[in-house]
Amino acid sequence: MPRVSEEHLERRRTQIMDAARACFIRKGIHETSMQDIFAESGLSAGAVYRYFKSKNEIIEAVATTVIADLHEFIAALATQEPLLPLDEMVERVGHKIVSLSGEDGPVRLAPQAWALSLYDPDIGRYVRENIMGIRGTWAAYAGRLADAGLLPPGSDREALGKVLFSLMPGFLIQRLLLDDIAPEDLRRGIHSLIRSSTPDFTP
Repeated sequence: MPRVSEEHLERRRTQIMDAARACFIRKGIHETSMQDIFAESGLSAGAVYRYFKSKNEIIEAVATTVIADLHEFIAALATQEPLLPLDEMVERVGHKIVSLSGEDGPVRLAPQAWALSLYDPDIGRYVRENIMGIRGTWAAYAGRLADAGLLPPGSDREALGKVLFSLMPGFLIQRLLLDDIAPEDLRRGIHSLIRSSTPDFTP
C-alpha cells in the first residue's frame, strides 16, 4: 500500500481545523460536539481521530493558527526599523484585529477560549503560555521605546508591556459586542494619555 504523502496529511488536518473553526464560530466552542465536526468536515470519526485525539487538541490547533499569526504580526511591527511610535503601533495592531474579527473571523473565538481556560486545565495552560509570549513581545517593544527616548525617564517596561497587552482583549470585546470602536480610537486614546500624564515630556 503506498504511503500517504505529507501534503495529503496536511490537507486533511487543515480540512478538520477549518470545519471545527466554522462550527465553533457558528455554535460556540462549548456547544460544538465532535459529531458536529465530523459532519462539517465530511470525514468519519476514525479519520478525524487519526489527526486529533480529542476536541481539546482541535481547539488548541485552531487557536494556534490564529494566535501565531497575530503574534507574528505584532512581533514584526515591534522590531521593525524605523521604530514605530506607540500610538501608531496600537492602531496597526487594532487594524489587524479588525481584519480577523469579521462575521467568520477567527479571533471571534478568543473570548470563548479565555472562558474555557478558567476551568479546563489543558486549555488554561495553553492560553497562559500564549498570553505570556505576546505580553513579552509588548514588553520588548516598550524597552525599545524607552531606549529611543520615546518614553519618560524611568518608565517601567514590564508594566507597560502588561498594559499594552491588555488593550487588545478590551478592544476586541468592544468591537464584537458594541461595534463602536475603531483602531483610530486606540491611537487617539494613547496619544491623549501620553500628553495628559506627562505634559512636560518631549520625546
